[in-house]
Amino acid sequence: MFFTVQNTIFVVRKNYEFQAMKPMTREIWRLTIPNIVSNVTVPLLGMADMAIAGRLGDSTATIGALAIGTTIFNFIYWNCSFLRMGTSGLTAQAFGAGRKEECANLLVRGVVVAVALAVVLIALQRPVGEAAIWLMNGDDLVRRYFFARIWAVPAAISLFALNGWFIGMQNSSTPMLIALAQNVINIAFSIWFAFGLDMGLEGVAWGTVVAQYSGVVLAVVAIVRRYRDVVRLACWRSALRLQAMGRFFTVNRDIFIRSFCLCVAYSFFTAAGARMGDPTILAVNSLMMQLFSLFSYMSDGVAYAAEALTGRFVGARDADSLSDAAGRMFRISLVIALAYVAVYTVGWEWLLGLFVDGDPNETAAIMATAARYRVWVILSPLVGFAPFLMDGIMIGATMTRILRNSMVCALALYFAIFFSLRGVWGNDALWLAFLLFMVARGVLQYLMAGGIRGIIPRAEQL
Repeated sequence: MFFTVQNTIFVVRKNYEFQAMKPMTREIWRLTIPNIVSNVTVPLLGMADMAIAGRLGDSTATIGALAIGTTIFNFIYWNCSFLRMGTSGLTAQAFGAGRKEECANLLVRGVVVAVALAVVLIALQRPVGEAAIWLMNGDDLVRRYFFARIWAVPAAISLFALNGWFIGMQNSSTPMLIALAQNVINIAFSIWFAFGLDMGLEGVAWGTVVAQYSGVVLAVVAIVRRYRDVVRLACWRSALRLQAMGRFFTVNRDIFIRSFCLCVAYSFFTAAGARMGDPTILAVNSLMMQLFSLFSYMSDGVAYAAEALTGRFVGARDADSLSDAAGRMFRISLVIALAYVAVYTVGWEWLLGLFVDGDPNETAAIMATAARYRVWVILSPLVGFAPFLMDGIMIGATMTRILRNSMVCALALYFAIFFSLRGVWGNDALWLAFLLFMVARGVLQYLMAGGIRGIIPRAEQL
């Protein structure tokens, strides 16, 4: 159980020893900052790969092939991310309840499901790869990249489960260190394979393979060194019993549906912009969405902390600490959002200029169009921070049915708004629909859960 005394959390263990934790706000930042650093490494690694590809002979063809191949794998991984979220929420609840054996069993379940999923994808690599390459209008260079990088999938999916388990165990530092090490290894081996061994773009793919398996090795070493007393309690028979696996699959099924709907929403945004027939609008939408993505990396850091803390307090049945943490995380997320609004308002032209450096006439057209629609990207942090946070809270509480249902309803609203207004407002209708889609997600989750105070009673019924 938990007691909150002068804003300091004390955990009462089964042996009745007290372990003093840090003040709540400091605890939130302890979990948030490493997650932000981990998230920021994602676009940095993408830029490094792009820089390598741009120096491999025909830079236009190579960069294009890398972009298509990366998009295919992003789609695969995005739809497999349910494994990280499901594992983190369930593990955090077991951690909060002081159930070490269940924490260990959840690690086993996560890894087993990850390996099974990876085996299926490896077995189906040929039809999946060829279909994806055909849909993306890829060429033989994309094909060689895909069928090299596909061997990183088992490690990458396993890391979803492992990183989710670390976050559930209130440990964000280890995933951050693993991500940093992976990026260094990835860049080093990609350069060596691509240039030193003259493997070209395939070398970049194999560099990713080496980095992903290195990440798994580092994660296993961290578990053995830090959690030896926990993992030795794992019982394969208990971990894989039908009822426990059923609960695990139900949570992850709902999160998968939610993630798929989110993927549809983002993909539709790009497709709808492309169908407007103006390539400048498509370019501006893509660039402005990149700016929104920069905000999401920061905001997701708080959302990951929300997963860990919500799960812990739900497991301990501590409504007061949950309400306190949620309020503080809301304020932190709001501050981050306001900071981004300020940056976007003052520096939107400079930020877009980082991505645009081509023909002066094209650049001028893009900037002129962006000026017309910049209000939407300025509003996006204010609209998006609360839904991102609510996602984290719902995942930590494993209220995945609410997460799923709210996403389906919000997606329906998104389509309804766009198709009813596109003839009048055009691209403005698309942005309005997208922003209201995010608002609807957060509002519906809050109402369906009965507010933050309603989370504990509802969680007890799960």
